[in-house]
Amino acid sequence: MHNFTNAFIIIMNQRSQKMLLSPSFSCTLLFLFFFFHFVAAANSSAATCSDMLPLRYRSDKISLTDFGGVGDGRTLNTKAFREAIYRIQHLRRRGGTLLYVPPGVYLTESFNLTSHMTLYLAAGAVIKATQELWNWPLVAPLPSYGRGRELPGGRYMSFIHGDGLSDVIITGENGTIDGQGDVWWNMWRQRTLQYTRPNLVEFMNSRDIIISNVIFKNSPFWNIHPVYCSNIVIRFVTILAPRDSPNTDGIDPDSSSNVCIEDSYISTGDDLVAVKSGWDEYGIAYGRPSHGITIRRLTGSSPFAGIAIGSETSGGVENVLAEHINLFNMGVGINIKTNSGRGGLIKNITVSHVYVENARQGIKIAGDVGGHPDGNFNPNALPVVKGITINNVWGVKVQQAGLIHGLRNSPFTDICLSDINLHGMQGPKSPSWRCSDVFGFAHQVSPWPCSQLSSQESGSCTIYS
Repeated sequence: MHNFTNAFIIIMNQRSQKMLLSPSFSCTLLFLFFFFHFVAAANSSAATCSDMLPLRYRSDKISLTDFGGVGDGRTLNTKAFREAIYRIQHLRRRGGTLLYVPPGVYLTESFNLTSHMTLYLAAGAVIKATQELWNWPLVAPLPSYGRGRELPGGRYMSFIHGDGLSDVIITGENGTIDGQGDVWWNMWRQRTLQYTRPNLVEFMNSRDIIISNVIFKNSPFWNIHPVYCSNIVIRFVTILAPRDSPNTDGIDPDSSSNVCIEDSYISTGDDLVAVKSGWDEYGIAYGRPSHGITIRRLTGSSPFAGIAIGSETSGGVENVLAEHINLFNMGVGINIKTNSGRGGLIKNITVSHVYVENARQGIKIAGDVGGHPDGNFNPNALPVVKGITINNVWGVKVQQAGLIHGLRNSPFTDICLSDINLHGMQGPKSPSWRCSDVFGFAHQVSPWPCSQLSSQESGSCTIYS
């Protein structure tokens, strides 16, 4: 699975070959879409996250077993992880240290990483979270959220955590980090949680982080959450959780910059990738946007969104590029979501070359999504959404093509749609659009979106081919 993209292309080629046997003209069109889609993807393959942040070699290596680690699935390894990381932190070997986790199942409580280290999971290695929750540490709420995302007060620390770090790598031979989240999901369903559930992996106030070639499984809450970070690379990862697991977002860059996500597979119970930047008055006051986010060659499935912006966007989200995305059995393909009281500027978002199969909605851009942390938000803090470009999208079995609902006192502007074909569940009838308080441009969009989007090029819109 070191090259997931190549494997996926082979699978899609097999699907396409089967489609050619069908007399259906629509299937032939679908094959042609796949062909040109993957040609375009191949042409884009020269650009990779590794160009931004290359993988560092570390000559100093230690094994978890050197510190008493036992991979029998029963022994608690918290002490072994913490002592190994303490050694890395305090000896400070030149070039950093690699912590090797050999094959086996290593049960542990949550633990903190340190700077200049590589956490390396061998093939067959599993780092598994304990389900004995009484010792799970609490941490303060994020200042840009003002409280826990689910409940007032603090929040449980992520299973693997890092704060104020630099030069950290989580990688290996597709070993697994297993959050054993079902106990947390049941507490959420039964409303017995006291604090917000832990993320599987969270980096705060950190930079130069690489996560690659690891399987993330059954997170209690969000899977990978870089917040207040910069220079983050996430590639060749697999993220898995049941479709009914609550709020198990795949990757959530949050008030972070220079983030590159590519060549990964995500199948979870919530958004696959959601770019965020703080919640209402707390996010406005903290004022740290997410910007410079690249998402490419991603495949996945979810009852919620494939590529999402929001809904927590109070610090602003700018300069996001998502391209060559394949989505199956989705709630929404592309979803930009915010709300009155959020504030924040969402601009220069480009989503391109997307395939959506079997979705409730193809595209949704809405200003009435998401709740509020408390009653102190300012309802007059209206978000500004402009410069949204969506092009080269093909969808089949899409129940509703799209919905664009701006705000009456803050209409969405420069919404640019081109070369979009979204086909319904059956027959020639196409799914419809619904729009309000939006201005922009549409070119070669089927079904035709709405009268508010002009067929004449205007504003900052550009026709893409």
